[in-house]
Parts: sequence; C-alpha cells; structure tokens
Amino acid sequence: MQSITNGQTFLGIELGSTRIKSVLIDQDHKLVASGSHAWENALVDGIWTYSLDDVWSGLQASFCDLSQNVQKQYGVPLKSVKAIGISAMMHGYLVFDKDDNQLAQFRTWRNTTTEQAATALTEEFGFNIPQRWSIAHLYQAILNKESHVGDVNFLTTLAGYVHWKLTGEKVIGVGDASGIFPIDSNVCDYDAEMMKKFDALTSRNLNDIFPKVKNAGDFAGKLTPAGAKLLDPTGNLEAGTLVCPPEGDAGTGMVATNSVAERTGNISAGTSVFAMIVLEKALSKVYMEIDMVTTPSGKPVAMVHCNNCCTDIDAWIKLFEESMGIFGVSVDKNKLYETLYRQALEGDLNCGGVLTYNYYSGEPITGFDEGRPLLIRKPDAKFNVANIMRSLIFSAIGTLKIGMDILDGENVRLDSLLGHGGFFKTPEVGQRLMAAALGTPVSVMESAGEGGAWGIAILAAYAASKSENETLEAYLAKVFANEKGTTIQPCPEDVRGFAEYMKLYTAGLAVERAAVDAV
Repeated sequence: MQSITNGQTFLGIELGSTRIKSVLIDQDHKLVASGSHAWENALVDGIWTYSLDDVWSGLQASFCDLSQNVQKQYGVPLKSVKAIGISAMMHGYLVFDKDDNQLAQFRTWRNTTTEQAATALTEEFGFNIPQRWSIAHLYQAILNKESHVGDVNFLTTLAGYVHWKLTGEKVIGVGDASGIFPIDSNVCDYDAEMMKKFDALTSRNLNDIFPKVKNAGDFAGKLTPAGAKLLDPTGNLEAGTLVCPPEGDAGTGMVATNSVAERTGNISAGTSVFAMIVLEKALSKVYMEIDMVTTPSGKPVAMVHCNNCCTDIDAWIKLFEESMGIFGVSVDKNKLYETLYRQALEGDLNCGGVLTYNYYSGEPITGFDEGRPLLIRKPDAKFNVANIMRSLIFSAIGTLKIGMDILDGENVRLDSLLGHGGFFKTPEVGQRLMAAALGTPVSVMESAGEGGAWGIAILAAYAASKSENETLEAYLAKVFANEKGTTIQPCPEDVRGFAEYMKLYTAGLAVERAAVDAV
C-alpha cells in the first residue's frame, strides 16, 4: 500500500485485440492490481477497424477498473505512479493531417488488402514487407489514389497514437517501429537506404510523417494535464509522470517472457499467434513467410505471424456452452474452457480424421486474402468432442508450423522458447501440443498470464529505474532471477500425431481455397 500512496508503482496498459488490460506493478515488478475492458474490432466497408472513440472509452474503462480494484484491495485511491507504458497491437494504419484530424479509418493488422503494395515494396527493398505493415498500407493508399494521401502529415501505430495524445510526443519504440518500416539494427532507426528508395518511388519524405524512433529506456515524454484527463476523466490521476517509449504487443511479449537475448524466443498465442526468435545472424535470403522486426532494444528478430489462432476455438466452446444452456445447465466459463481443452489430450493422436481450419480472416503465409472457418471429416472419421478439440488446437498452430519449418531449415538455434497468451492458460494442454508441433521444449512462466501489459509496465520501470548504461537484457536478468515456470518436452507420440495431421492439413488447403471462392 505504501508504494501506491508514495507513487512508486508502474502502470502498463496494452490494447489487445479483444481486451484492453491495465496492470500496476511494484518496484519488485510484482503485480499490485489489474483492470480490463473487453472490446471487439468491427468489419466496416470491408476493413477491420476500431473507432478512436472506442479506443478512449476503452482505455478509460480499463483504467477505471484498475483504480477501483486498487481502492477495494488497498483502501487508497490511485493518484500517481512513477512511470507509465502504453502498448498495443502492432502495424496497421493511423494517419492524420496537419490539424491532427484523422484522415482514414484505422486499418488494423488483420486486414489483407495491401498485397499489391507489399509485393512491390518487397521487390524494391529486397526485404520482406508483410501486408499488415504500416508502410504497405500507405503505399497501397497511394497506388489506389485515395483522396486523403496528399494530406498525410503524421502516420503512427495504435500505441504511438495513444502515447502522442497522452504526452504530446510523436515517438515510437523501436520494436513497434519495426512494424511500420524496416529497421537498421546498427543504428536502431528506420533503414536510411530503404527510406530513400521509397521517397524516390513516391516523391514523399517519410522522415516528415513517421514518428521518431526511441530505444527501450530512452526518454519519450511525460504525461500532460490533458493526457491525464484523457486517461482518467475523474481528475484523480496526476500529470507529470514519465511515459516510456510506446511498444507493440510483439515487443512487450518478448519482455514478458525474458526473450530479448540472442537464441531466445517466445510464442504469443491468442486471437493471432506469432513466434519471435532473436537471431544470432541474418537469414540467408528473403522469405515472404518471415517478418524481420526487432526487440525493444533493437536486436534483429525473425517473426512468424499468423492472423488466426484461438478465435475458432472460442466459437466452438461458445457453441458447447449454448448447447448445455438449452438443457438448463450452467457451467463456469473458466471451468468449461479447461475441461474442453483437456479433452484434446484424450483424442486420437492425429485427431482421428477430423480436420479444421481457423481462418476467420486471410492468412498470408498460406496465400489467403480471406478466410472461411471450416470443419471437414470423412464418413469414417472418429467424430467426437476430444478429436474436435484436438483438431481445433492443432489448427490454431498449423500455419505457424509452416513458417517455423523455414527457420529450422536456416539452422536457427534456440536455447529457450517461452509461451504466453490465452492458448497457454489451461496448464499443460497448449504447452504440450505446441511442443509437439514445433519439436522443441516449450516453457511457460508463472507471470505469463499477465502478458504484454505486464511487459510494458516493466519497460516503464526500466525507463525510470535503470542504472547508467544498463542494458535491457541485464535489467530483465534481475527481473526474472527468481521466476518460476514449467517446461514440457515434446512427446514422441504427439509429435508423430501432429505430423500426420499436418499432411492432411496441407492437402486440405485446397478445400479452404474452394470455400473462399464459393462462399
């Protein structure tokens, strides 16, 4: 309680795909309190988006929930903190004119509408530019001759936008910046040669519209009185607090799993799934399936990103819940999830001929601009709940496996691979089946459930508390010195079962293609 009243805590807020989470940690990086707000993207005129009004109402609701929980748990109001960090979904397209008016709807990472631009820039740069990257969205808007592009004065990500409004500073953390435009890790800034190529291609100066890049621990501004009122309309929250560089959810996931050093990696699995592997050396060539991004301290990272993960699992569990409700049976949602996840371990190793695709949206790794969730089975398939659940979980990581096999072919080596996100919430299940899919041990830390909000709170603490010249890697070594967790080795039987499933999964992509074309 003393750390709260003395303003010695650190606040981290992350705007995820389905939840805006706020966490408060103490000087030992332990969770003090948390709050959250549920929200959903909307498909508007063919674009996956969130309104900026929803951004602010959601942030205020999440912070209000945190503040109320602090009051309930400790009997004191939350008035001041030592530092704040803002994180959010990476990539996407948020553009503003010289008067700070939004010029186009927020286009999120989930959109797969920039293939023409992404392909052209990849060829021009000799560097993979995925469809969801901000530069791909900008170039596609230019190619489409959208009326707003001539008025673009500032382009940023969701985290960069929130940070700007809270502090007045148009800056971005290097990890988040690496989803806007390629980064030169030698200088921790946008790649100058590629910037010149784009400027020559379009007669535009990206330096004029991009946020300035900041490394982890750099000064990135302070909470203004207007920013404090935006976050906490009650007026309780005091202005003047240090705000660390804003980061993307990939970077905060790396921090939350202590995966920022070479030969470490993490898998974030929730609405989407992505693996982040910190490299010892560059890959031998450009791969369309592999994104090159950075850690929050600028080290090169190979990223395998899949748009779809747990959404189809959630939909099926909701169906099971509804079915029980018809008969007047009510089950605690957490218990329902855990029970059904555990059913997956009772299924046939190869899912008994039950095949599912979790493609709610497009999946660039397998060449899909759109998706159609599917369940396919032969008449003689072993169609039961256990095999449905095992197939749903295998499907959630099937596309990830395709990308990770490329890194395996490049002889990328890992000392540790850590998982976090809702996929790993039920003990053992997601961890065991992920280990089987990737053929490598998977660890989950006790703190992993706090995810990116905790990660950005740690980055806020690092910015406020690090000793002179202390690296992020050294700081995290202290944070995680006594961290406990579990590690699961690949089970040979599960490995063989997943391999069999993947043969059917790969062959069945033709059915998914037909579904997209026909339905």
